[in-house]
Amino acid sequence: MTARSALPGPHTPTLDLGGRTALVTGAAGGIGRACALRLAAAGAKVRAVDRDAAGLDALAEEARGLAGALAPHALDLTDLDAAELAAAGTDVLVNNAGLQLVRPIEEFPPDVFHTVLTVMLEAPFRLMRGALPHMYGQGWGRIVNISSVHGLRASPFKSAYVAAKHGLEGLSKTAALEGAPHGVTSNCVNPAYVRTPLVERQIADQARAHGIPEERVLSEVLLRDSAVKRLIEPEEVAEAVAYLCGPQASFMTGTSLVLDGGWTAH
Repeated sequence: MTARSALPGPHTPTLDLGGRTALVTGAAGGIGRACALRLAAAGAKVRAVDRDAAGLDALAEEARGLAGALAPHALDLTDLDAAELAAAGTDVLVNNAGLQLVRPIEEFPPDVFHTVLTVMLEAPFRLMRGALPHMYGQGWGRIVNISSVHGLRASPFKSAYVAAKHGLEGLSKTAALEGAPHGVTSNCVNPAYVRTPLVERQIADQARAHGIPEERVLSEVLLRDSAVKRLIEPEEVAEAVAYLCGPQASFMTGTSLVLDGGWTAH
């Protein structure tokens, strides 16, 4: 007889991460901030990782009074050994930290390409490497990788970002296959453009790359391929992350949860 789902009944349960430790990278702002607050609200003890110490302090203040706890952890993810150590003992790992530069390949600075791949692909690998022994030992774990529609589709002038996100998709699937016998799921969440400082900083770069005024970037570049003509809010992405951490998603692994407003439906 095959094992049955651990879901207790036909109704979707409220997410309860009491007693669990979650690590969220890029937690000082944008998607990471929303995820850290959402998981803390569900009762998790959240390790909020970012290189922006002041932003983490503000986040910790905002998290006061939530069901869980939030501990700021200032860390530059290019320090890969430190990243791996920081992930030890975590039950939920949310790989979110990212950076972006919009340039044609022939003008793309090699050092920036290297940094993007380090932060957005190699660091998630090292964080998984640090977290998985504990997850395997207890027979439960959740890895959620904040990918992008650019993990599924390419766009011009984003060689490093697209390469990193495509690589993250493959890493996530490999972790899903290896983790399944141990009760560990690994999935990607794939939003289109989210209302974050990262996206706001792209506007000038996109205007220059496409040769159009900044005020036309949102409609003609960022939202051109989306059927839903708005930016996604960080809290919407955080809810998708929370869903993947709940018992109702225990059979979801090795997949990509796409929040792209219809972009990939073309």
